[in-house]
Amino acid sequence: MTAPYPDHDLVCRAQAGDLDAFEALTTRHERSIYCLAQRILGNTHDAEDVTQTTFLNALEHLAGFRLESSFSTWIHRIATFAALKILRKRRGLETVSLEEATFSSEEAEALPLPEFIADWTQSPEELTARQETRQAIENALAELDEKHRLVFVLRDVEGFSVRETAETLGLTEANVKVRLLRARLQLRERLTRVFGDPQRALSRHHHHQPAAAPTAGASGA
Repeated sequence: MTAPYPDHDLVCRAQAGDLDAFEALTTRHERSIYCLAQRILGNTHDAEDVTQTTFLNALEHLAGFRLESSFSTWIHRIATFAALKILRKRRGLETVSLEEATFSSEEAEALPLPEFIADWTQSPEELTARQETRQAIENALAELDEKHRLVFVLRDVEGFSVRETAETLGLTEANVKVRLLRARLQLRERLTRVFGDPQRALSRHHHHQPAAAPTAGASGA
């Protein structure tokens, strides 16, 4: 089975019993599924398990896939739920929603001011062309706390709607919006530390530096 076949054709062939077609779909999508699981779980072994489980589940339920959405969307949703199942089991939250487990008054809190502000040394277009940029983004994403990372991955990486993200994570839509904004702000700051021009940086603490001690001459001694 050659790569140029579109997913739609491969799915139809696989549904007719062509396992080579399903293998081609697996080869095409397994890397993105692994990356999704890694972003959610932050663990290589668990991400590998989710990747394997995802394609086994997809094969088992392939006959029921009606092509109303893309195969990529469908299989990424399978992977998302598989990863969240592991996450909840890891945290002992099988019967507790993520909102109940991580609830805070964050919706009423003021948004944090950035600790570090700087002009970026290159334009976004130039940064995108650099290979190390994606790794820097992945590293910054991994540094986010779990509740913000999950919302960002589902909403901004996977393209879930706010409602879908809320339903998937057991959150209110308002909570999703707040967490997403916080995640974006935190990522922006982390990436600014990597790509910002240190010569033009302004720390939030810049204005709180103590005044310089008076010289001996100024003391009137």
